[in-house]
Amino acid sequence: MLKKGCLLFLVLLVSFTLISCNANKSNEQEGVELNFSIQIPAGPNSWVVNNPSITSDMISDSEIKNWTDLKTIVHTYFKTDTSGKLHLGLNLNVPEGTSRLKVTLADQTKTIKINASEGQTIDIGVFDIKAGYNVIELVGIEKSGPVVANISEVLIGGPATAGNIYFIKDDFYFGRRGPSVHLTYELPKEKEIEWFYNEINVPEGEDVIGSYYMANGFLDGYFGIQVNSETERRVLFSVWSPFDTQDPKEIPDDHKIILLGKGDGVTTGEFGNEGSGGQSYKVYNWKANTSYKFLLKGVPAENNSTDYTAYFYTPEDNKWHLIASFRRPQGSRHLERLYSFLENFVPATGNISRKANYNNQWVYTTDKEWLELTKAKFTADATARKESRLDYAGGVNGDQFFMENCGFFSDATPINTEFTRTSNGTAPNIDFTQLEVPKN
Repeated sequence: MLKKGCLLFLVLLVSFTLISCNANKSNEQEGVELNFSIQIPAGPNSWVVNNPSITSDMISDSEIKNWTDLKTIVHTYFKTDTSGKLHLGLNLNVPEGTSRLKVTLADQTKTIKINASEGQTIDIGVFDIKAGYNVIELVGIEKSGPVVANISEVLIGGPATAGNIYFIKDDFYFGRRGPSVHLTYELPKEKEIEWFYNEINVPEGEDVIGSYYMANGFLDGYFGIQVNSETERRVLFSVWSPFDTQDPKEIPDDHKIILLGKGDGVTTGEFGNEGSGGQSYKVYNWKANTSYKFLLKGVPAENNSTDYTAYFYTPEDNKWHLIASFRRPQGSRHLERLYSFLENFVPATGNISRKANYNNQWVYTTDKEWLELTKAKFTADATARKESRLDYAGGVNGDQFFMENCGFFSDATPINTEFTRTSNGTAPNIDFTQLEVPKN
């Protein structure tokens, strides 16, 4: 009996030891005292998943707020240079009752219970992450009050924060829009350029609301296609006034852009906020996976001015359509500084990537010859250069350039990278005499 009793005691002792070891192992990370060295503003760096309209309601410059629906999923983004263990916490409050929140990062999930308070720091735990962009997923599991939580800051620290940490720190509007990217084309030397031809093809699923796929940019304006809403798309052509202002009403008469003519169904007016000048657009339901052609003319005009005229080719009727023609005062020239860009103008969709292919660039000179443009330099705007957002890319696929931005992908293309695409060798076949002449 004594032997049996000793044996039973030994078995129980070993079992208890194993259970204790497993418990210690599973709680090893939770026993770590969390150290938070960086505060990430929750509002500017968060988006509601698959719902831009709710994003606009829930996300402010100061916090995630008005979170009432348990079906709502919130993603918060940041980027690290270093892999390793990340300490994670939240500064938040629950106005009334209690809530349970599920927090997922790098495929690791932890659940927390939060009681009503005016504001508190909640320790979430330790997560193993990899360098690059990481996304924190916040899901409300239950709530007894009207609001899941109001979250003001995401707190991080630990070994994974030893390197640089990237997130939106200021200029929240532009940071949430995401980085704008450009391709500036190398032009033939000692040539005067009268016409600029370009094509754009937006792949399926890359036609995101808020996108401006700009094909024919020039020293004094730009011309391209947009996704304005779920139901509206536009062809847009704008020319800046030489007068530097954000308010078109301030432009003196001798600096105003003059409309020389516009095509059928085209709306014209003035624009502001990003420079000011003359604007024209045509509502047109362009489609993904379809190549669209753009043609821009720029020639010196009377009284030290320049006339800019834009044409858009629609494949369904195989015709060039006049968008508009504008006269810009205070400077007489042909086309200069030709480029393309990709931007997002809706902050609520700044978490969604978008991409376009830019191909078959040609210029027509005053010597009456077509010359192909096969070289371009990739650049990005201030949002990218100050490292608020690093989700941007550009490059070459055979005979076409491409640009991509937003979506928090980690592989950024170095700014000022130069690319050369394969030459097509076949110039556009355009009879300029058959194009519609602008009439006001």
